[in-house]
Amino acid sequence: MALKCGIVGLPNVGKSTLFNCLSNAKAQSANFPFCTIEPNVGVITVPDGRLNRLVEMCNPRSTVPATVEIVDIAGLVKGASKGEGLGNKFLANIRETDAILHVLRCFDDDNITHVDATVDPVRDMEIINYELQLKDLETVDSRLAKTLKAAQTGGDKTAKLQAAVLQAYKEALEAGKPARSVTFETQDEQRFARDLFLLTNKPVMYVCNVDDASAVSGNAYVEAVRKAIEGEDASVLVVAAKTESEIAELDTFEERQEFLREMGLEESGVSRLIRAAYALLGLKTYFTAGPDEVRAWTFLEGTKAPQAAGIIHTDFEKGFIRAEVIKYDDFVTLGSETAVKEAGKMNVEGKEYVVQDGDIMHFRFNV
Repeated sequence: MALKCGIVGLPNVGKSTLFNCLSNAKAQSANFPFCTIEPNVGVITVPDGRLNRLVEMCNPRSTVPATVEIVDIAGLVKGASKGEGLGNKFLANIRETDAILHVLRCFDDDNITHVDATVDPVRDMEIINYELQLKDLETVDSRLAKTLKAAQTGGDKTAKLQAAVLQAYKEALEAGKPARSVTFETQDEQRFARDLFLLTNKPVMYVCNVDDASAVSGNAYVEAVRKAIEGEDASVLVVAAKTESEIAELDTFEERQEFLREMGLEESGVSRLIRAAYALLGLKTYFTAGPDEVRAWTFLEGTKAPQAAGIIHTDFEKGFIRAEVIKYDDFVTLGSETAVKEAGKMNVEGKEYVVQDGDIMHFRFNV
């Protein structure tokens, strides 16, 4: 499923360092702006203890984890909406992503220059959000002028609906609010709103890049960010990118775990970030499990059984008959598919079944 998160932020906030931790694709990481010119893309494995447990139980010939695509996008500066710096390239790249990981510098270090000379993550956040809002406002204004004309002169009902959506977005953007702060009731409104592909309509997570000492509990910069986004439909994740890069260089799992314990962390920030990015995209996981293969399949929340089957192969969806569903907890508790069946815990589901995160599924189909 080709959904991807874009890592964005001002120059020198730690985007490329973080990306390097996430991916085997090594973006450049240096102490000057625009080090990352073209967007670097990495396909990242999603950590999932459930998959590991199923592998232990089934001992399959192959294992396929879930993945999420991460894109490292060049740093943005003030005036990007008007083409300043790498603004046009930045905006084009971010438009192609499905969600945003907004990295904020929340650490002091005299050896790393800041594009605005001082460290202020709330100001940095507002710079990028402002540029994205300006670009969205430009899009909305352009569409609104044409739509209003059609609505007023022709009495077009569709044009009237579209004009109302655009006007709602215009008011929010002019008030300094992102497009995602606006909600619509009808499916037609929601469909048109999605089709506008507004930059500030994308789900966002603010990633606070902190120093080693703040990796566990955060710091005053992080608290300022939390306060600034109160009421916004967004979340905050604390990561020490420099520490994560040191963890990534260790050779064995045991060494990495020992490092984390010494830091007072239960798991790496990278693992938390990957899972958070997966959730930010609205993604869930179902499994197929057997002696040949244990595999995690990615689906969008709300997907029904036939469409979930189609993720494996289009023929599965076309000829869908039923889905045999085992809950992960039942499988682990009872120990095998046979034991689950004997206990009457395998459910047979039809076309209207909404797939749940962690379902172990077997599809029956006829082409």
